Amino acid sequence: MEGIVLSDLNNIERISETLDTDYHKLQHFITESTWDARSLIDQVSSHVSDMLPQNTLTGLLIDESGWVKKGTKSVGVAHQYCGNVGKTANSQVAVFGCLCNSKYAALVDTRLYLPKSWIKDKTRCDETGIPNEQRVFKTKPELALDIIEHQIKNGAKFDYIGGDGLYGNDMVLARGINSMGYIYMLDIHSTQQVYLEKPELYLPPRKSTRGPAPKRLKASTEPIKVNKYINSLHASAWQKINIRHSAKGMLKGQFHFQKVFVWDKNINSVEERLLVISKRQTKNGEEIKYSFTNASLAQYTEKALAQMQAQRFFIEHNFKEQKQIIGLDQFQTRKWLSWHHQVALNMLIGSFMLKEKLHLKEDIPLLSARDIMNFLVFKFYKEMTEERIIEQIMQRHHKRQKDINYCYSKDEMW
Repeated sequence: MEGIVLSDLNNIERISETLDTDYHKLQHFITESTWDARSLIDQVSSHVSDMLPQNTLTGLLIDESGWVKKGTKSVGVAHQYCGNVGKTANSQVAVFGCLCNSKYAALVDTRLYLPKSWIKDKTRCDETGIPNEQRVFKTKPELALDIIEHQIKNGAKFDYIGGDGLYGNDMVLARGINSMGYIYMLDIHSTQQVYLEKPELYLPPRKSTRGPAPKRLKASTEPIKVNKYINSLHASAWQKINIRHSAKGMLKGQFHFQKVFVWDKNINSVEERLLVISKRQTKNGEEIKYSFTNASLAQYTEKALAQMQAQRFFIEHNFKEQKQIIGLDQFQTRKWLSWHHQVALNMLIGSFMLKEKLHLKEDIPLLSARDIMNFLVFKFYKEMTEERIIEQIMQRHHKRQKDINYCYSKDEMW
């Protein structure tokens, strides 16, 4: 941890220079030593699950993250879509799980995505030490389902599962979560088609004696895309909901809830969903979000569902902290084992950051990962007095609180 705190870049070479330690020993610890990364990640998950507050519903949030890499040797690297840069790039991509309650969150699980080109290349898999049982191609939603199943088995406590449109548009994942008895709130694409009434599926009659008989089922009613459906809504169909407090004032939005049906043509199954649509004003204009959930308004209040939909912000914020503060995207490991060792250590530090925020939430409610890192640097270097480092942190908090108060005063004016 000291190396990650003090190094300007969090790769093995720079950490060994900063600590003035043997590079080869540190390289062996990350790359070759046999300590179990999975056991450490599971301990982090259990610890985070136990210490999270129960202010609101706890979510297991799923999202992928990637980082650009050079060359072709790093495990899983390929020319693929990388959300970190918003386009396809030579990169590694992994699916992560994050436990979150209110503003408190930490990464607790991960699965490295292996493109088909890797699975088919035995030499490449051998060189990077990918275990034989892992040499099976899985889509990102399938990796997400692995994470969910593992977290349940590991005893993590959560009330619902959240994810973006990649996961919300995968009906197999939704059915899998539903079969486990969990609630999901998964974003969907704006072009998703829905039925406002449950359609009957039928085989159309033959129109002539020529040619083969129809084999494709048809629906008794026409579907509509959700981005077209929203245009038909009257102002009275929306309700204003205050979601939660934020650094920019009260997070609020207009929400619409509608029971709909979707047709999975792969298995010819018509399934019920609750469509959740939100509209929020941002500095870039109006933001519209569409989501599916298997929850009902008989189970949860509109505000609870709105909070579920808005909670995915915190896994994105967690990625930002992990990369900018802890250096999740800076390590230069190539093999399967070293990648998992490095990520496990980053998650351990992330859980420590969360513990400090919770421990000091009454005295220092605005404590950030950057504040904690700066204080640790002070502890290791002691280039100023403890009073001075605390004074610096509190000055930043005073400015941050002033900005928050200004945002809330603007809310009151409107």
